[in-house]
Amino acid sequence: MTNVLKDPYFHDEAAAFAALEAILWPNGPVCPHCGAVDRINRLDGVKDKKGRVRLGLWKCYHCRGQFTVRKGSIFEASHLKLHQWFQAAFLMCSSKKGVSSNQLHRTLGCTLKTAWFASHRLREAMRDGKLSVPFGGNGGAVEADETFIGRKAGVPKRRGGFQHKMKVLTLIDRDTKQARSMVVEDLKNATLAPILRKNLAREARLMTDEATYYTTIGKEFADHQVVRHAEDEYVRGEAYTNTAEGFFSVFKRGMKGVYQHCAERHLHRYLSEFDFRYNARIALGINDTQRTAKALSGAAGKRLMYRDSSV
Repeated sequence: MTNVLKDPYFHDEAAAFAALEAILWPNGPVCPHCGAVDRINRLDGVKDKKGRVRLGLWKCYHCRGQFTVRKGSIFEASHLKLHQWFQAAFLMCSSKKGVSSNQLHRTLGCTLKTAWFASHRLREAMRDGKLSVPFGGNGGAVEADETFIGRKAGVPKRRGGFQHKMKVLTLIDRDTKQARSMVVEDLKNATLAPILRKNLAREARLMTDEATYYTTIGKEFADHQVVRHAEDEYVRGEAYTNTAEGFFSVFKRGMKGVYQHCAERHLHRYLSEFDFRYNARIALGINDTQRTAKALSGAAGKRLMYRDSSV
């Protein structure tokens, strides 16, 4: 394991609180109750009902509320220590194909149920909740491709077809080198067209394979180049979907080799995880430590309840 695990916030709870405060509160503490940023003081030595000192406790003198940096984030009401959360986040962010709940369970010394739920909370932190700038601005090339994985619940398996499989659409912006993936119900123009309109700029140059469901929507963009895989054509100038295919290869190796099974109701979070690591990869100058900090920075305001994770 890399030497970064020697950092104190991976083992010391007080150091973990200080590290998370620096990530989530770069300009100082913010009251999660009333939103105040002043008249907030740290409470040192305050004990809970069991006589234990509460680390990282603050008090807002606007609303008189007490809180820690865990409040209102994915870490709220978690049984895991904060330094264990840092370990889990680092393991998920530094493993190219992900880390299984069983591995987290063994490494963190928690129950399998806790490890499973913690990994889903971290995927929620990795999720980009806001629609970023549309891909393909300034006439950039955007690849659109789809893949099939797993099996849809309640749909009988059909030999030689893909109707029983879950369907994933991925867009790759070649200029920004970013990926955006989503679960789609089917591969029809009526389903895909609104997604492409929402995520692509009109001046984008769309790159796809010969699938007919791209034909109509492709006319709405500045250009639409098609590579014909059925005719053993994989590259023709700038017309190719090889970048998306490379993304799918990592995604499927992780889903089949590490996670092995995923229900459709959870697939969107796994896609967020693989999108996040792809968009913050070492080729873009982001190392494991920076990637972990980036994931944790998305923890605020994304509390995920166990009952809401559709267990």
